[in-house]
Amino acid sequence: MKTPVTPHDAMIFVMVMASAVDNSMNAKELRRIGQLIDILPIFNDFDKDGLIEVSQRCADILAGPEGLDIALEVIRDALPARSYDTAYALAVEVMAVDMSVRPEEIRLLQLLRDRFKLDKLTCAAIEHSAIARYRPL
Repeated sequence: MKTPVTPHDAMIFVMVMASAVDNSMNAKELRRIGQLIDILPIFNDFDKDGLIEVSQRCADILAGPEGLDIALEVIRDALPARSYDTAYALAVEVMAVDMSVRPEEIRLLQLLRDRFKLDKLTCAAIEHSAIARYRPL
């Protein structure tokens, strides 16, 4: 029997997808994922020792037929609706850390926005806050 995807797993799936969508999971992005898991209250009950296993489960889903659509459905179904904007913010945070957002990453954000039915103003605010945090002096 397959292990059900928990809300923690779904949040990690989003971050892994945000890092991997451009076919390059760089060290800054991976380090940021670890930092977010360490500092954010949503991960207080998450056992960080399971991070590799959760990341591998995400990769396995993505590697299958229609993997991206299935992963997006799994994420949406595992999260409470009130956490959709948090998941979107995590994706933006992981993408912004290397100060370069590629077209593939923008497309993933569009897919997340559509799947979660997030309004454009909420998404714009999340994106703008990441720009403000990572902008050099």
